[in-house]
Amino acid sequence: MEETQLTQLGREARGFESPEAAVLERVPNPHPDAAYLVRLTAPEFTSLCPVTGQPDFAHLVIDYVPAGWLVESKSLKLYLGAFRNHGAFHEDCTVAIGRRLVAEIAPQWLRIGGYWYPRGGIPIDVFWQSGPAPEGLWLPDQGVAPYRGRG
Repeated sequence: MEETQLTQLGREARGFESPEAAVLERVPNPHPDAAYLVRLTAPEFTSLCPVTGQPDFAHLVIDYVPAGWLVESKSLKLYLGAFRNHGAFHEDCTVAIGRRLVAEIAPQWLRIGGYWYPRGGIPIDVFWQSGPAPEGLWLPDQGVAPYRGRG
């Protein structure tokens, strides 16, 4: 397996101006022979509405089955933080994050659930996956309750 050069872990690392400028890093999977699920949760994800410039908030749940690589979590945190001043619709943010992770770490499988808080009174949940889950994989529910408002 090829070596990886980490530039952020264990070092001072400032945020990025945009998601495109953010550097996602990876580390070798210590168990490439096992089909196991990795769950990453970002309960306080923020981006900006591309029309109004107002902040949007989401609870993201990313599940993936690694192949040769794991995403390095500090770099993921900095990447997700780069959306804070990024204007894009909920659907674009959610799918773009999933596709970027697939491009960087080439997992066996990945899914992302974007559970967005209401905008204009309508909660928008966005789900994307790279394909069918591997057969026999234990795939727990993402654990985010549907939005209920005051009810």
